[in-house]
Amino acid sequence: MTDQPSPASTEGKPSALVRFDAFAAMLGDRRPAVFLDYDGTLTPIVERPDLALLDESVRAVIRRLAALCPVAVVSGRDLEDVARHVGIDDLIYAGSHGFDIRGPGLRTQIGEEYLGDLDAAEADLLRRLHGVEGALVERKRFAIAIHTRRVVPDRKALVGDTVRDVAAAFPTLRVTGGKEIHELRPNVPWDKGKAVLSLLDTLGLAGPETLPLYLGDDETDEDAFRALAARGEGRGFGIRVMDPPAPSAAGWSLKDPAEAGAFLDRLAVWLAKG
Repeated sequence: MTDQPSPASTEGKPSALVRFDAFAAMLGDRRPAVFLDYDGTLTPIVERPDLALLDESVRAVIRRLAALCPVAVVSGRDLEDVARHVGIDDLIYAGSHGFDIRGPGLRTQIGEEYLGDLDAAEADLLRRLHGVEGALVERKRFAIAIHTRRVVPDRKALVGDTVRDVAAAFPTLRVTGGKEIHELRPNVPWDKGKAVLSLLDTLGLAGPETLPLYLGDDETDEDAFRALAARGEGRGFGIRVMDPPAPSAAGWSLKDPAEAGAFLDRLAVWLAKG
């Protein structure tokens, strides 16, 4: 097993928790910049987004970590929603997959000109999915999420077809996906990966003295893993929260949100010791 496995491999993703000493040695004297997804990374995946509550112990760990290094939460959730769930002031929050960013002295919004089309697509989806039990249409400012976790299996395909049909009527929007979710977003070249790279530049963290780390669990987080890997060997690492293993551009792994919390705690302790 190597510390830097092939990005396309399903095997050989070392655990950033079990092999923390090797992970810390890789950091060396560089300061990490930590980027965190929310659902499935900091909290378990649940049937309804409003039920994904952050454990107080994990919140305390993130607060301690943020006092030691830059920390940003990069989520598919609406910015105000994820900021409310995390509940820590003065963090950097990137909502709607990075389309909406806020932090101390920082405010960026991408794609405001597409809000009208998102409004129209939302109305169409609500009308067409009204009779599909369990289908949840969640409007965010810069995206529309259609959750299928509570839809019976033989109707899930219908939901996906409906989303694609609606998207076809709006060339300004594009369909993306994830675990039991379809999303419509502005059809622009922007995603979590580009948001992370933009934040590194904006915050003055793109130099060799900083090592960006991104923890995520879903397909949309792969954009961030690929973006960090593309910076060059040893200049950024993804940590995929996944069990069982799956193809990923991340170089490291954690099993579940409990391990993610334990890893962040250990990282905070290690940084505090200097």
